[in-house]
Amino acid sequence: MFLYKFNNLKILNIILLKSNIMRAFRLLKKLTPSSGGGDDFEKAKKSIRLARHGCANRPFYHIVVVLQRRDCKAHPIEQLGTYDPMENHYGEKLVSFNLERIKYWMAKKARLSNPVAELLGLSGFLPIHPHTYMTAWRNRQRSKTESEQSETATATN
Repeated sequence: MFLYKFNNLKILNIILLKSNIMRAFRLLKKLTPSSGGGDDFEKAKKSIRLARHGCANRPFYHIVVVLQRRDCKAHPIEQLGTYDPMENHYGEKLVSFNLERIKYWMAKKARLSNPVAELLGLSGFLPIHPHTYMTAWRNRQRSKTESEQSETATATN
């Protein structure tokens, strides 16, 4: 009888030890959001999208993996890169990707949002997104009409 109680106590101690380890692991994941920390359910649909950070009038985006139905401010599963849409003094918009992890999440059937697909297309990782072609066509048409209008305005004066 005493041996039986000892075994139960030992099992109980092991269970308590495991639960403390799991609590510590969850806390550690919350402290390191770039490497993860969000809830990751095996069969839940995931998406790779932009999470807005920065200040008013100065946006800055993290490229993150989150559960598809979660809010955009939700804690990400993993951060895959960054995107700074504001041009620096060289006229560049800075983008960084962890392409190995993007390949991993695409293999896990994570859905790409349209802005992320456009950025990956412009970087050469994926084919160029059709929206990029349409934006370039619209910009060409707009510059063409503006140049024609300026030519007619200078010709009449």
